[in-house]
Amino acid sequence: MSTIAVTGGAGFLGSNVTKGLLDKGYEVTIIDDFSSGFIENLRDLEIEQECVVGDLKDYDFAKKALHDVESVFHFAADIGNVVYLHGSNARLLHALQTNLTIDTNVFRACVENGVRRIVYASSVSVYPIDEQQQGMHVEFREEDAERKVNPEGGYGWSKYLAEKQLALMSPDISSGIARIFHAYGSNIYLKADRSQVIASLLRKAIRYPKEGFEIWGNGDQKRCFVFIDDALDALFRLYDYVEKNGNLTVNVGSREEISVSEVARRAISLSGKDISPKYDLAKPTGALNRMPNLEKISKVLGWVPSTDFTKGLERTYKWAEHRLSQWS
Repeated sequence: MSTIAVTGGAGFLGSNVTKGLLDKGYEVTIIDDFSSGFIENLRDLEIEQECVVGDLKDYDFAKKALHDVESVFHFAADIGNVVYLHGSNARLLHALQTNLTIDTNVFRACVENGVRRIVYASSVSVYPIDEQQQGMHVEFREEDAERKVNPEGGYGWSKYLAEKQLALMSPDISSGIARIFHAYGSNIYLKADRSQVIASLLRKAIRYPKEGFEIWGNGDQKRCFVFIDDALDALFRLYDYVEKNGNLTVNVGSREEISVSEVARRAISLSGKDISPKYDLAKPTGALNRMPNLEKISKVLGWVPSTDFTKGLERTYKWAEHRLSQWS
């Protein structure tokens, strides 16, 4: 089988995709700088091969790392929570410039190295942020990113511009774009500096009372979370489609809306502790609602999420408990 490179291969999505590809018999090149990935992510999945370690903001490194590969799963990105990505103009600019540099280098290296296929992890952040702030039921179809161009901050703009680069690269390179709505599961980023909502609330429940249990905002904001096993199934179906049929952009997520307060309640229940959460109304909350329309991915790829949120959260809690015990 052909060689596939996974950028950000020691991170959340990357490590799980790497494991899936290895299990399918592919030869995989893992690329990571360990800024948000961890060697434990690979070891816990029994991935023994070494990583190509370096910074994809350096074009020379990107070109060398992507030499002699046929396909790329591109997940390397500077990511984080709402404060990390959107906490100031400086953070907005950093997210835009950093991710745009990484994506541009990777895509340029793919062209010059003759890579044939790219699967790219895009984001709900490409959709109009003003419509995500309305506090009403709004669902996004793939064409809505073009209907009204208003991505969420620097990070959203970087993802939107990456998608534009991929469109301009065809027909030389076939691309599959997965706009992922809040994936979770084993190997999510747990550290407090930039962990997102599920990771943050599970960590707080597990560590309580050493760490306080604080919820940002009033907890009414809703998300549609997709479990890692379902996300992997979607990504591999997308790869197979692109290999045979060419470019495709799809939403990857669930249709089950869960409020942040409900995630907190379930995290506390799993911990078995007597915890009274505190709400910090001064903290940023991000978008109020984000639901993907899944008609396209269902019709074209035959994909629907199958993991119930209760079961997915239980599995993620057990993993997080184990990982935090390793770090204590």
